[in-house]
Amino acid sequence: MNFNTEFVNKLRISGLRPTKQRIKICEILFNREKTFHFTINDLSKMISEKLNEKISLATIYNTIHAFKKKGYLKEISINSDKSYFDTNTSIHHHFYDEDTNQLIDCNEDDINEVKINNNLTGKKINSVEVLIKVASDNQNQN
Repeated sequence: MNFNTEFVNKLRISGLRPTKQRIKICEILFNREKTFHFTINDLSKMISEKLNEKISLATIYNTIHAFKKKGYLKEISINSDKSYFDTNTSIHHHFYDEDTNQLIDCNEDDINEVKINNNLTGKKINSVEVLIKVASDNQNQN
């Protein structure tokens, strides 16, 4: 199956019409070997720079959220007004570099097993994903 057919299928399964702009969004998101972390604004800039095209922010936003809803993307909230999206939808941990605003996947050996006591009656833990915020240690740079 070629990428274009795969992208059209993802769009249709997500309830979206496979327009030229949405296929371009798919190319940026899914035609890569490594995990891709991005904000919607980052993606908009990347599309403008790499493809020399303007796709409306509303189209990008709606496409990303439709993909998230169908499980093709994962959303990682950094704070109340900043979210990243991840093309790797498996359960995994992240470092967030507050100096560069970069989200980085953790390797399995970066974090020991996380143990949590579930004290919520009638609830079970489905997954545990850790977000570790890091920044430069300015005290040691004197």
